[in-house]
Amino acid sequence: MNHLLTFWHTLKHSFGNLLPIVLVVGIFQLLIIREVPDNLGTMLVGLGIVVFGVAIFLQGLDLGIFPVGKGLSNAFARRGSLPLLMAFGFSLGFAAVVAEPALIAVAEQAQLISAGRIDALTLRLLVAFSVGAVVALGVLRTLLGHPLHWYMISGYLLVVSVTFFAPEEIVGLAYDSGGVTTNIVTVPLIAALGVGLAASIKGRNPLAHGFGLVALAVMVPMIAVQLYGIVVYTLLPAPLETAEVARNLAQDPSSRTAGRQALIMLVDLLSMLRDVLPIILVIVFFQYAVIRKPIPYVRRVVLGFAMVILGLYAFVIGLKLGLFPVGRSMAEQLIGLDTLLWVYLFAFAIGFATTMAEPALIAIGAQAEEAAHGKLDARHIRLLVALGVAIGISIGVHRIIVGDSIHFYIMGGYALVIALTFIAPRFIVPLAYDLGGVTTSEVTVPLVTALGIGLATHIEGRSILIDGFGLIAFASIFPIITVMLYAIVMEWIRPDTGETT
Repeated sequence: MNHLLTFWHTLKHSFGNLLPIVLVVGIFQLLIIREVPDNLGTMLVGLGIVVFGVAIFLQGLDLGIFPVGKGLSNAFARRGSLPLLMAFGFSLGFAAVVAEPALIAVAEQAQLISAGRIDALTLRLLVAFSVGAVVALGVLRTLLGHPLHWYMISGYLLVVSVTFFAPEEIVGLAYDSGGVTTNIVTVPLIAALGVGLAASIKGRNPLAHGFGLVALAVMVPMIAVQLYGIVVYTLLPAPLETAEVARNLAQDPSSRTAGRQALIMLVDLLSMLRDVLPIILVIVFFQYAVIRKPIPYVRRVVLGFAMVILGLYAFVIGLKLGLFPVGRSMAEQLIGLDTLLWVYLFAFAIGFATTMAEPALIAIGAQAEEAAHGKLDARHIRLLVALGVAIGISIGVHRIIVGDSIHFYIMGGYALVIALTFIAPRFIVPLAYDLGGVTTSEVTVPLVTALGIGLATHIEGRSILIDGFGLIAFASIFPIITVMLYAIVMEWIRPDTGETT
């Protein structure tokens, strides 16, 4: 009975995460576009499946992955073994990102649009390896007490330098890949690991030293994917024509035959099992081979993993039926209006509304308020981050509309971030960078990705691969700017709000 009640609350929570999108899209459809989109019934069914899938997935995490992961983290912290902590950090980061729903969605779209030139599984493995390596590095940083800002400044200087040499087809995807690595699976696990370590080490401040793992997990995949793009676009043949790719994107799932649809659904289910398998292997290995203790409540844990697989499966099906078609349909309809002002307004509204409902942001904000001992307000943090996301997506939409190169926008944005890092109060820097990594939820990412692809598809002269990606990157940059600007202003107004101790 308790599990059913918990699931009901999780289901309502999942619906609450989707509700801002439904409200924004509904208002624009009724009051501005005044048209009913094609296949409305299929879209609504898809949105319902997304809600159900996310709820099952979250319930599975609470039953299976989170309790075991927390127990392993505590066990390694008590042992005080640096190699074990770093190995566990790498394994946890790798396994969690491989099963990240938002990354799955972006990788599959990238493979489809590039006609197979970018391989979805290779992309996900590369990003997962990068996150695993950087979580291990972050564990070492927390133990040594190094300030985060030097890691971030040198890292983003490297990111911007690689961007100079990366092909334009990969830049937007690379920055998006960094932005989607920290969401529904990774944020709670990685944040808990960092804050828990900082709280257990004498002389470490949870706010200054506990936060930052999420920020590092966002940065390094950007470098790795751009390097991957340099190799891929140098050695592999050219992709299919854009028109053919657009036809593939526009294919309605309901038009497939029943046999083909059943085969695709079976392949999707097997893919979900493959995605979750690394997490299972990591937990089983560390639990039995390293800790050498049986998993407590093993039946509940097995049930949790089964729910994670089923939830991921439902989520992917719902994406194909609901969120992706909604994003592309809205882009087509808004572009067809007399003025482009509505496109900018829709982008701003979607960014602000969905971020305010983002569960990972709510969790991080609460942790930051507690760690700062009254120096920060969780509500102010959410408003600042939501404003940053709204501004970022609006600027990203403007870039697609006018056809500018993403290189200059991205490099300019991170140059501003680096400059603010030098002058912002030290206590806010790790939190600000982390907040840039938790702004895009498993529901928001597919819709924003589909919006960018839809705009690039229906604006003459735009490339889907070059111009369609990148909106998520803008949603990750500007919250860092708004939060650090707020801290700088508040320190100037009230100098007593400086470093936390």
